[in-house]
Amino acid sequence: MGARIDLNADIGEAFGAYAMGADEAVLAYVTSANVACGFHAGDPTVIDRTVSRAVRAGVAVGAHPSHFDLRGFGRREIAAPPAEVEADVVYQVGAVEAFARTHGAHLTHVKPHGALYNQAALDEPLARAIARGVARSSRDLVLVGLAGSIAMRRAAEGEGLRFAAEAFADRAYDSEGRLVSRSRPEALITDPASAAAQAVRIVCDHVVTSIDGAEVPLHAETLCLHGDNPQVLAVARAVREALEGAGVSVQALAR
Repeated sequence: MGARIDLNADIGEAFGAYAMGADEAVLAYVTSANVACGFHAGDPTVIDRTVSRAVRAGVAVGAHPSHFDLRGFGRREIAAPPAEVEADVVYQVGAVEAFARTHGAHLTHVKPHGALYNQAALDEPLARAIARGVARSSRDLVLVGLAGSIAMRRAAEGEGLRFAAEAFADRAYDSEGRLVSRSRPEALITDPASAAAQAVRIVCDHVVTSIDGAEVPLHAETLCLHGDNPQVLAVARAVREALEGAGVSVQALAR
């Protein structure tokens, strides 16, 4: 059996009068959508529109919860108590689930956003708080987290959740297999050919080349594209075409 991968995108990150990304066009190339829940981006109208578009496109719908940080787009670390994070996750997942139901669909997965995602990859109490919030919503949901994160995998398994390891086509890695900080200019890969090449290596060879040239083992079930990447549409097209050209089956995560 050949390689297979879920291709996901972080979308629905507009807010009010502020536009973001090319969501509708990107949905033609991905198999899963991580919908912003209002804490870092997205508002009720945006969530409703984004979920509707994903359902019409046949794309699996997931929630993309974050710290409550609109001003910082969810990318600032916040030392929130675990109980607060757990409640925040329940609240945000519930919002997207409600919209999904009105469009005849259900959520398949939950993927934390930004600083919450990166903190939880290393902080097991925080990861457990996220997993508890997801499990309180539904143990049928898949919890998506950074490939190689022991904290996230243990947290998911401890709550009876399926864990899906995630890698990134459009983000640079360091030699420890972590994402390069957004504060560095090379953190985001905007060249479609480079993102496509990285995607194929991750999926087919289970390795990624770090910014300092190290070959880092990486095993993933889902591959992410960022909706706020200025070249997201060209990147999405290039990645999907490269994966299929390499014989990879691109399929949504099974709930």
